[in-house]
Amino acid sequence: MTRWRGLVLSLLALAGVSAGCTVGPDYRAPSPPHGSSAPLAAFDPSLETPQQGDDAWWHLYADPELDRLITQAFAANTDLRAADANLSAARAIFEAARADQYPETGIDAAATGGRDPTLNEITEALGGKPRGGWIYDSTIDASYEIDLFGRVRRSIDSARATDEAIAAARDAVKVTVAAETARAYLEICTLGEQIAVAKQSHDVTAREASIAMAREAAGDGTILDLARAQGLAAQVGASIPDLEGERRAALFQLASLLGRTPVDAPQEAEACTSPPRLSALIPVGDGAALLRRRPDVREAERRLAAATARIGVATADLYPRITLAGFWGSASNNAGLLDTGEGLIWGIGPKITWSFPNQAVPRARIRQAKANTNAALAQFDSTVLRALNETAQALARYGSEIERRDALGQFQARERQAYGIAHDQFLAGSISDIDLLTTEQSLIAADAAVAASDATIAQDQIAVFKALGGGWQAPSPLSTGITP
Repeated sequence: MTRWRGLVLSLLALAGVSAGCTVGPDYRAPSPPHGSSAPLAAFDPSLETPQQGDDAWWHLYADPELDRLITQAFAANTDLRAADANLSAARAIFEAARADQYPETGIDAAATGGRDPTLNEITEALGGKPRGGWIYDSTIDASYEIDLFGRVRRSIDSARATDEAIAAARDAVKVTVAAETARAYLEICTLGEQIAVAKQSHDVTAREASIAMAREAAGDGTILDLARAQGLAAQVGASIPDLEGERRAALFQLASLLGRTPVDAPQEAEACTSPPRLSALIPVGDGAALLRRRPDVREAERRLAAATARIGVATADLYPRITLAGFWGSASNNAGLLDTGEGLIWGIGPKITWSFPNQAVPRARIRQAKANTNAALAQFDSTVLRALNETAQALARYGSEIERRDALGQFQARERQAYGIAHDQFLAGSISDIDLLTTEQSLIAADAAVAASDATIAQDQIAVFKALGGGWQAPSPLSTGITP
């Protein structure tokens, strides 16, 4: 008994001494590429601010309907529900990996009828005759892996980092859901504005066609003038059904984001007929803030951490794996003796498992783990570059469209003034129908271009917010993320 106790104590002491012996590389977060922490390349101080804003960026529109729709999307979006389920599965895997650092226990109970070969050998050796019967046993088994080389610890590290990566992936889905919900809603609003502009233009052209008809009936105009005026009215009117169809399609897209069928589309969103305006400059921060905020960058960094830990798991298989196992219970051919000391059985001892000397398989797994880590590092660098590039492109497009909208606004004002003068001169008989028609066409084109530019600006704003990576609230409690 003393010898067994000494063996157990020696193994436990060995486990304690070797607790710090963990094979494989220790993980260190990679440094982002040079220049990634600098101010964003396409930053425009007239449109953006270097401050880091609220994660709920849609509040900058001060639109209660948009706030309500995004809240509904977060609660009911099917892609987000799937991402939450994936995160729950990853958490379960992490908890299972963490449980490996504790002893594994089990209870066995059995009743076996027949002839036991071991018992028969003993009976025959003592001069007796083999016979059948029942054997009852009940045991409590326990085993504990002495983590000499950190296999269990590296497995926990890998599972934890994978869990954090999937949490970041869930956050990335949230970013997409928020952005696409806002995009669909703003498209409904801007298409409402374009429809209103088209209808107003149609009213103007229809009125001019009526004047041309009256002039032709009075003998002051020609049938050609009337045909041209009516043709322009028909052309403008033909654009309205297409815009209305696009608006309905955007409404159905919004319904899908809200987890609804087209029948249950949020009809109240159609009340918006002009895009909401930002109440402040867009807060963009700098490159370092961007990388901390983007969930895809955090996911890539955590997957690199998991891959690094798996090198340690593979390396540990080069060395012996020692498990301390034991059991305690009772066994007897009389069930009534199971709860007495007469049937007591117990045992304890170490088990060593080692793939030696043929270690080709574990060494191949180490090479595989290292290659996977190199791929994860390259993927991290690619994700960082993509984040910076997407943001720079979105800001550049947004800035250029703002400049274009300003120019179109000036063009629209001049065309409106020109049309007013031409209309008065036409009624006074100073200019011909063709002159009025030309001026009218220019005004219609200017109005349509301004409305289309408003729509593009709204979509460009959403692209900027999506590239900045906002909308996922707080990171997971387990997450470490990228340090600046």
